[in-house]
Amino acid sequence: MSADRRTQRNPARTAVLWEVLRSAFAAFPGPPGEVSIVDIGGGTGGFAVPLAELGYSLTVVDPSPDSLAALERRAAEAGVADRVTARQGDASDVVSLLGAESVVAVLCHSVLEVVDDPAVALGALVEVLRPGGIASVLVANRVSATLARVASGRLSEARELLASEAGVAGSGDPLRRRFTLDGIQALVGAAGLRPVSVHGVRIFADTAPTALLEGDVDSAEDLVALEHAVATNPAYLSMATSLHVLAEKSG
Repeated sequence: MSADRRTQRNPARTAVLWEVLRSAFAAFPGPPGEVSIVDIGGGTGGFAVPLAELGYSLTVVDPSPDSLAALERRAAEAGVADRVTARQGDASDVVSLLGAESVVAVLCHSVLEVVDDPAVALGALVEVLRPGGIASVLVANRVSATLARVASGRLSEARELLASEAGVAGSGDPLRRRFTLDGIQALVGAAGLRPVSVHGVRIFADTAPTALLEGDVDSAEDLVALEHAVATNPAYLSMATSLHVLAEKSG
């Protein structure tokens, strides 16, 4: 099942992230159409199209032509093709594609885990941002990944992940690295961004029984409420599947 389908069935997976993004973007002056956003590695538009439906102007930079074609179809079906632009490339290409200080917000979700050099990718992200712009950085949490493998009985993978400096579970791991909370905050700060807030994403959503949520509106709402209640609680951040840092480029 695709990530988009899983999110549709379990909206708690992204509820906290969406609330943070909507609040951050609403704080920019002027109408949404004047807020330019680039989604690095945005694929088929899981974030770009809904944001375009809110009136924002989106550019999706992704290396996959197939994903970008799907993005364009999705934007057309949603009636927002005029607000979504597809550009082929990766994180390191974003400045040459869009120009320095050309956007007010950058989404960098599930990208730093797979790029050659996270510091270089973040450097490009900072360069394309205007002063006062914001960056939304979402990364896989190495602590929760270890716990998830223990819970599913994949103990050898858990041991490999725990022992790995990069937080990977052997040669078959699809990711090149995972992050700790301290590690991603340090990386963001070293790139020249000031962390504004940190949130845990999918603290409970990946462990709640799917059968309980399907067709049960009250349970789904309870799960969303639980995610919101602990999203910034330090005691629960290590349990989050993903770590979200909202950061600002100083003016």
